[in-house]
Amino acid sequence: MTPFMTPLIVSSFQAAFWGGFTGIALLVGSVIGYFGQLNQRVVAGVMAFGSGTLISALSFELVEKAYQKGGIQFTVIGFLSGALVYSVANFFVSKYGAKHRKRSNFLPQSNTDEFRNNDWSIAIGALIDGIPESIVIGLSMIKGGTISIVMIAAVFVSNIPEGLSSSAGMRKNKKSWQYVLTIWLSIAVISAVCSGTAFLFLQNLNVRIIALITASAAGAVLAMIVDTMIPEAFAETHNFAGLITVIGFLCAFLLDKI
Repeated sequence: MTPFMTPLIVSSFQAAFWGGFTGIALLVGSVIGYFGQLNQRVVAGVMAFGSGTLISALSFELVEKAYQKGGIQFTVIGFLSGALVYSVANFFVSKYGAKHRKRSNFLPQSNTDEFRNNDWSIAIGALIDGIPESIVIGLSMIKGGTISIVMIAAVFVSNIPEGLSSSAGMRKNKKSWQYVLTIWLSIAVISAVCSGTAFLFLQNLNVRIIALITASAAGAVLAMIVDTMIPEAFAETHNFAGLITVIGFLCAFLLDKI
């Protein structure tokens, strides 16, 4: 192994570790959701807070960095394309039972096509939610970059209610805890692989292309927040959803500045 490859591989494992770390939040949430009995408003409050932290992180970490590296053109194209790709993918998984994957009191009562593959649709939906975040974690380490604590914290906090809510629904559908935990552990591993792979194989891309990918991930994350997190947070917290989201945004902003 060459001296060059050693630090490269070490860094790729570091990226994979942090991607897996944020994915573990899904597993933590799934354990709480399956074995615990949290109040739905508490879950919704955490989701609103996580929405605020993610919006703050993508504003000050992703979009700003994409603009600095690639300029306005690549940032706009990437941001819009990421949102478009996510929205199309989310449309299809929502059509087959994953529409309310973040709602803990959601229990399918139908045998129609909309719910036939609900569990796997929820898992695929979680992957669609998490892949852009995992890619960003890997990209942030390219060319001497460092992991953003704000981004890690924001993704971790936002992942907990997703694992919690979805697992609570799976429990209501009589799924075993081994089945549920296997699904979320698999997604955590995939998140780690995505982060490590993004770092390892996107090293030599032009800085503008990296900016384009970063902006695309940001657009996908924002579309995910608006499509899945905020509606479910508002469904339980109602008039307080905005306030809790603002607090989450402010906490992430202060953490970034401090």
